[in-house]
Amino acid sequence: MRHLISLDDLADDDLRAIVRRAAQLAERPRSAGTSLRGDVVGIHFRKTSTRTRTAFSAGALRLGAQIIAYGPGDLQTNTGETIEDTGRVLSSMLDVLVARTAADPAELRTLAAQDRMAVINAMSEDEHPTQALADLTTLVRRFGRVDGLRVLYLGEGNNSAAALALALSRFPGAELHLRTPPGYGLTADVLARAQAHAIRSGASIVELHDPEDVPDGVDVVYTTRWETTGTTKPDPDWRKLFAPFQVTTQLWRTSPGAVFLHDLPAHRGEEVTTEVLDGPHSLAFAQAENKLYSAMAALEWCRS
Repeated sequence: MRHLISLDDLADDDLRAIVRRAAQLAERPRSAGTSLRGDVVGIHFRKTSTRTRTAFSAGALRLGAQIIAYGPGDLQTNTGETIEDTGRVLSSMLDVLVARTAADPAELRTLAAQDRMAVINAMSEDEHPTQALADLTTLVRRFGRVDGLRVLYLGEGNNSAAALALALSRFPGAELHLRTPPGYGLTADVLARAQAHAIRSGASIVELHDPEDVPDGVDVVYTTRWETTGTTKPDPDWRKLFAPFQVTTQLWRTSPGAVFLHDLPAHRGEEVTTEVLDGPHSLAFAQAENKLYSAMAALEWCRS
């Protein structure tokens, strides 16, 4: 039984193994087997979710588990029960808890402070680790590798961007070029952790705030929506600041072979044009499907 609350919970070999297994499941779904037969998986989402909730629910069922779904108002934490007591009770009845809180990850660490129930972070305030697993799976399926790929990310340094940085920085030769609006970049902690990984692995993480200063010849262009789940922006004119970071077809003039990734849902006409999202370079909807396979691989890893 192992927890997946941050990508930093994974050794390099574990990260590669999960992604490799997810890609295998995508190519050969029948190889899944029923490794979770007899397990009960709790699916607790306090924030909206289409892809991640469906991926973990369907993935657990495909692996032979039964699931119990909890909505935002279902647990007694809403009436004052402590997280410690909740974790103690749930761990006596569940084998895995998949939780989306969009809150401080310390809450998930508290739920994981027992040795009976695996806890998977399906998105916290600071990181979206299972999104990064789907991203890496998509890259492996498209390019056959992650090592050496050049990725351009435009937009807010949100929890998906944080997970992308913490993931790509583990692969030798990988480059992540972040272009984020001033004041909306990665947190200092995440950037420092990603750069420490990059120094060790031989990857490169660079964050700048000029949307015109982008590298040529990248392999991937990535963005996320500008208003992520559970977040607000204090500046009422923030859209003016973000507008120059929109992904348009102009980016493909200097990177004609690049694929496009988006963690979805997309706000068409804001962070990305419909022409790009539905265009020939877009892998966004294949990326969404890969959430199923990466969720299954993560569940297997936690229970192995």
